[in-house]
Amino acid sequence: MAKRIGLNAFNMTAAGHQSSGMWRHPQSRANCYKDLDYWLDMARTLERGRFDAIFLADVLGPYDVFEGSPAPALRNGMQIPANDPFQYVSAMASVTSRLGFAVTASATFEHPYPLARRLSTLDHLTKGRVGWNVVTSYLPSASRNFGVAPLAHDDRYELAEEFMSVVYKLWESWDDDAVKLDRDGGVFVDPDKVHPIHHEGRFFKVDGFNMAEPSPQKTPVIFQAGASSRGRKFAAEHGEGLFVNVLNSKLSRVITDDIRTQTEAAGRKRDDVKIYTILSAVIADSDAEAERKYKEYKEYASPDGAMALFGGFSGINLANFDKNAPLEAADTNAIQTVLDLFTKLDPSRKWTPADIANHMSIGGIEPVLVGSPETVADEIERWIDEGDLDGINLSYAVTPHDIEMFVDTVVPELQKRGRVWKEYEGETLREYLAGKGNRRLSPTHPGSRAVVAN
Repeated sequence: MAKRIGLNAFNMTAAGHQSSGMWRHPQSRANCYKDLDYWLDMARTLERGRFDAIFLADVLGPYDVFEGSPAPALRNGMQIPANDPFQYVSAMASVTSRLGFAVTASATFEHPYPLARRLSTLDHLTKGRVGWNVVTSYLPSASRNFGVAPLAHDDRYELAEEFMSVVYKLWESWDDDAVKLDRDGGVFVDPDKVHPIHHEGRFFKVDGFNMAEPSPQKTPVIFQAGASSRGRKFAAEHGEGLFVNVLNSKLSRVITDDIRTQTEAAGRKRDDVKIYTILSAVIADSDAEAERKYKEYKEYASPDGAMALFGGFSGINLANFDKNAPLEAADTNAIQTVLDLFTKLDPSRKWTPADIANHMSIGGIEPVLVGSPETVADEIERWIDEGDLDGINLSYAVTPHDIEMFVDTVVPELQKRGRVWKEYEGETLREYLAGKGNRRLSPTHPGSRAVVAN
């Protein structure tokens, strides 16, 4: 039986996300990112399409590497202005009953104690439909905004490892049966079943216990998007869902094989981590019409916005290079894999700055599928099967038009082929990844083995 394809929507509570300049398209409602009704409609649409979750990205500083200024990002609405994604989840949950929500929060700039409570709170309010996308922030602009020096790449992951240890302890600090609600005995919570964690480490000192009682999932679903060698090790140890950026399905297979091997080495099963590729789709009734639509999109796309996005991701200022000369490999303290994708991971092609700007102007790094619903469904199946992937993280060029087209045309085609759900199986986000009935962390996950001092 063919593997089920998990569907997530990749979005951001910002004016623009992966496609630069597309807010100018007549059908775009990107400027409505700050309007709650826009997001309520989006949530209803995704649940109608039986999407597992909406995945909300976030950044904590502007992209200011290209031309040494935030001006290109500001002019093009490239992930700025941007609002706090946490504020949107409860409202979207109130108009849905099954759609999950994966929210980005940085281990670099958050503190584990308040974040544990915020995520527990959302898990309560959504009845177990919340995941946390763990990121290690790399933007120098974000470090300046927090008044700290940027951490080196591997040091960010050392901090993140301790951060995870603390939040796991906090989520495990309450026994499952700690809440008694004993009206006759006058006991709401049994104090003997709530345990201070007494954590003292290199980065954090946290004495007490979680302020929130155990939520339906207790620990939210852990997502991660690191694709460097250090990031993959972190994902293999902690991740339940992993998002990868790849340019072709053969490269995807190399990455997924490595992640699953590392997952086994961490004492977990190979399929304990569900791996999703990020992609966009331009859909029309026929392949020819879709190609015309894609060319129309290109007329609105902004190369400068794309180079601002690349600079933010890679830490490389493309304004300093000959736009028609191949970009060379280098080391970066930003997202190393983004630079490697265009310099050494695909030796069959030499990418110039002009090529990168053109490629990333629609859909960012990820591939863009262009065609009829049948063609797009064919390509998604090929990516999943050739790349040993578990699903897709669907982005867009024109919002909400592209998402609505996918839900109305591609989802029914994939349902007809038996590749996506017609009805949800389970009620919590973790059940969508791990199977119905699996609401808590797997026994092999380090979070389920967190030791709380008594």
